[in-house]
Amino acid sequence: MYAKQYEITLPADYDMRVIRERVATRGHALDDRAGLGLKAYVIRERGVDGSPVNQYAPFYLWQDIGEMSRFLVGGGGFQGIVADFGRPAVRHWTGVALARGAARDASPRAASRRLTPIPFGEPGDLTALFDRELADLESLSGRPGLHTAALAFDPRDWQLLRFALWEREVPAEEEATERYEVLHLSSPHLPELPTTRPW
Repeated sequence: MYAKQYEITLPADYDMRVIRERVATRGHALDDRAGLGLKAYVIRERGVDGSPVNQYAPFYLWQDIGEMSRFLVGGGGFQGIVADFGRPAVRHWTGVALARGAARDASPRAASRRLTPIPFGEPGDLTALFDRELADLESLSGRPGLHTAALAFDPRDWQLLRFALWEREVPAEEEATERYEVLHLSSPHLPELPTTRPW
């Protein structure tokens, strides 16, 4: 499993109805995309839920890294973003584990992202950190309203990512560095994504 996200930050006075219309008319194009676990079409609106910016920030979980690469370099879809907004930086993380929530059959309307630095320490400290995060992810799966949550990490900047989809809203107690509205979810191969860490 591989996670990726690009963030398109828009002007403060940007009419976010443009993005909503874009997703409404084009979002279903990836509903059967080969190799894609899920794509959450997420936005933040300035002044809503604590967001300081207007932003379109699609989040992906890929089952097949080859298909992810093809999507980025000529396989359709990403070229539309490049044509309309320029070529954004694409952040990516190595997948660790996935939690399936009780609201898996619902259409999620909200999402949360938590990015935290991985502190430097002894090798055993890193193992213990991941064990704690995996235990937290497992307990998260029992939270009401959870659709799906993923844990991943970036070994370049040493950051830990937890991204969660929620049926209606992000719970107030959820630790999140960003909160999003979900406009659409494409999830052609979500059931095939691994739920346990690959080592």
